[in-house]
Amino acid sequence: MSDFVNGFWNMYVMVLVALSLVYCLFVLMSNRTEKKVGGVQLHGNVWDENIQEWNNPLPGWWMGLFWLTVLFGIAYLAMYPGFGSFKGAFGWTSLGQYEDEMKKAAEKYDPIFNKFLTQDIKVVAADPEAKAMGERLFQTYCSQCHGSDAKGAKGFPNLTDSDWLYGGEPEQIETTIKGGRQGMMPPFAHLGADTIKDAANYVRSLSGMAADSTRAQRGKEVFMANCSPCHGQDAKGNTAIGAPNLSDSTWLYGSSEGTVTETITMGRQNRMPAFQEFLGDAKIHLLAAYIYGKSAGAAPKAETK
Repeated sequence: MSDFVNGFWNMYVMVLVALSLVYCLFVLMSNRTEKKVGGVQLHGNVWDENIQEWNNPLPGWWMGLFWLTVLFGIAYLAMYPGFGSFKGAFGWTSLGQYEDEMKKAAEKYDPIFNKFLTQDIKVVAADPEAKAMGERLFQTYCSQCHGSDAKGAKGFPNLTDSDWLYGGEPEQIETTIKGGRQGMMPPFAHLGADTIKDAANYVRSLSGMAADSTRAQRGKEVFMANCSPCHGQDAKGNTAIGAPNLSDSTWLYGSSEGTVTETITMGRQNRMPAFQEFLGDAKIHLLAAYIYGKSAGAAPKAETK
């Protein structure tokens, strides 16, 4: 509450809080004694013929709790933020507490993470302790998109095979985690539905899937003119820009003719967030090692002494 964009909201909150406290005090004061003449009076409300509402005073225990609640509220506002931009006598802030907790955590855990930072990723990938730590990091920060088994889903890459959009070498994986990736295939709706269907049949034929041979032949010319600059003339992709290999059996969004046609027509956009600032070098190093170890046949066996 201490960071208002202008003074109006500061005063608005202060007035609202003050009026709330004044109203609570008014309710307490107006009910502190019985207000009756000639004994307890009926309110005049009757239910089910004989259930009546009497003007009895509020119970003493209830009044006591109400007073304690109001006094607690006033004391809280004096010690902690809540009354406009007043920071409270203790000067406490949620950001300050967060930073203090992060500092204590860093002092305790950073040495554990840092001991692997100077080691080669392939060596770290074979270390059981590092693997367990990397798995916990993966489950916390990566499984939401790539799945708890790292096998991905539609639009989210499988990290357990040998197919990589931006390269599967340890340094490439680490770079991906640090800086994130912004994948984008432009739409080609301007080519027209019939031409796009030809291209889709050609792309499917590259993976050995069923395709109309006539359309595939026409689609090859379309591919060479519009798609090969990114995917290459052999359609094996380009890891420098994240263009996928179209000649294998791995498909990020699906391989049906309808899905491929949709991809060509509308294009695709996908984004992986950057984790450098949030996780730091040591944790990313462990994550990269874990992911490298998950890919098919990538993790080396630990040496036995």
